[in-house]
Amino acid sequence: MDANYTAKDIAKMIDHSLLNPVMTVKDITEGCQLAREYDVATVCVKPSELSLAVTELSGSGVLPTTVIGFPHGSNKTSVKVFEAQEAIADGARELDMVLNIGRLLSGDYEYVENDIRAVVEAAHAKGVIVKVILENCFLTDDQKRAACGICEEAGADFVKTSTGYGTGGATIEDLVLMRGACSHKVRVKAAGGVRTLDKALEVRAVGTDRFGATATKAIMDEALKREAAQR
Repeated sequence: MDANYTAKDIAKMIDHSLLNPVMTVKDITEGCQLAREYDVATVCVKPSELSLAVTELSGSGVLPTTVIGFPHGSNKTSVKVFEAQEAIADGARELDMVLNIGRLLSGDYEYVENDIRAVVEAAHAKGVIVKVILENCFLTDDQKRAACGICEEAGADFVKTSTGYGTGGATIEDLVLMRGACSHKVRVKAAGGVRTLDKALEVRAVGTDRFGATATKAIMDEALKREAAQR
């Protein structure tokens, strides 16, 4: 591992993902316990499990988060805002929302921007940050750049590559593109495909601040092992 990074630095890049639709209450509980053990940045759960995650993470430094308009982004704006408000009331500290993919592909950028801004305003009013998922696997490079500009104009805190449930996940090329398409007021999150420490270091090297992971244990065990070997 690069001597400039500690295992804790890697942990605080991780949004531990517990979004698989077949996950049970036991799975969510155990996932939150694992996140506490490694002191990652957040746990991202299905909206119905947010209250459980809040309870399980209480007293830790791990933030409870959830998704909005997931995974297709096609909910009406008013529904997304309601989802956001409900999630914040349940204890969410961050929200990962999916932009309206069909409207972006249609070139209706005004709709997409207004949709994002409505959720951002509801979240920021309560001190909650918003990550906007672009679902890059469906977009051209020009559409990805346009989406990044829309997200920044709408006040988003992060742009995120993917839901993890599309036809592709994060690529280094997309992360470089997204980092270049936004000012540094907007951070970048990778999702889908970051399953090893080496991949985590690779996405970090191109300016990624967070990544979603289901392989948190493997990544962190390797980070701790390499850190110990450097002492």
